[in-house]
Amino acid sequence: MTAPDYRLIDIRLDERTILWRNADIEQERRVAIFDLLEGNEFKPLAAADAGHHGPYKLLLGVEDGRLDVTVSNGDDIQVDAFQVALSPFRRTIREYFAICDSYYQAIRQSSPQQIETIDMARRGIHNDAAELLKERLEARALVDFDTARRLFTLICVLHIKGH
Repeated sequence: MTAPDYRLIDIRLDERTILWRNADIEQERRVAIFDLLEGNEFKPLAAADAGHHGPYKLLLGVEDGRLDVTVSNGDDIQVDAFQVALSPFRRTIREYFAICDSYYQAIRQSSPQQIETIDMARRGIHNDAAELLKERLEARALVDFDTARRLFTLICVLHIKGH
């Protein structure tokens, strides 16, 4: 028997649910996926209970205010699927978008101290969102803090609407 390998080896976003993109958003998406694949902890409980012990591939999408999560094994066979209500994240996502806008504007025209202050606020919101995501996922999947943080970034990418 192979030792459990509770981690993600591939992550994709459902292209049909991405509403809008720009260079900053694409960079955030690329960095989040790269960082996730470099190191993560992800244990989908139903799949693990059924004997599927990873590694896993993940497909994320948003539909009807819920995060659709599809988990497959290394052979692209679906081993779990679940949804997470995103309503508890609405305010946090709005705040995160607002602080990110401020951050990107600050990078272009503010002092290093102002940029650092905005970045600290941005990280704080991001950290709070990661804790909330860990809690919301715990009935379906166990993730570490860094994995939850990067998954929140991807949830935001799926929520961005054009201005």
